[in-house]
Amino acid sequence: MTQSVNEKQDGAPKAERRDAGRRSGGRELVTAEGRTSIADHVVAKIAGMAAREVNGVHQMGGGAARAFGAVRDRIPGSTSTSTASRGVGVEVGERQAAVDIQLVVEYGVSIPDLAAAVRRNVITGIERMTGLEVTEVNIDVDDIHLPDEENGTATAAGAGAEPRVQ
Repeated sequence: MTQSVNEKQDGAPKAERRDAGRRSGGRELVTAEGRTSIADHVVAKIAGMAAREVNGVHQMGGGAARAFGAVRDRIPGSTSTSTASRGVGVEVGERQAAVDIQLVVEYGVSIPDLAAAVRRNVITGIERMTGLEVTEVNIDVDDIHLPDEENGTATAAGAGAEPRVQ
């Protein structure tokens, strides 16, 4: 028995395989028609934007990343495409992604609730936009933003106020 041109080794006609991909939402990145690869920085930007959408996230990134970003932002004419992915590290495979996020939270926000909301939003965003399965989202709370902090620097206790003793 000979196979038709539209059949592969698995015996399923090409049209059936294509319809099966459509029935599953067309979410497969590796299909009979070809392979789609998604760069790490694309997934990192999606994760960064999804994390920033959650109320209670003040900033993204660890202390060094925020300091470097602040210096870079002050240089005239400098533009950064990595702002969206600041504080985000990813590992991307053919079908899965793992995400590490560093963030600064607003004072008074429940950190476990915030972490759960960030994790949920990041997983939803990446899986919806890329079709990759997110295996884990690790969250590192690097700092907390206090209400009296201006532009990321804390005012020292009593700074700008009258001295307590004379």
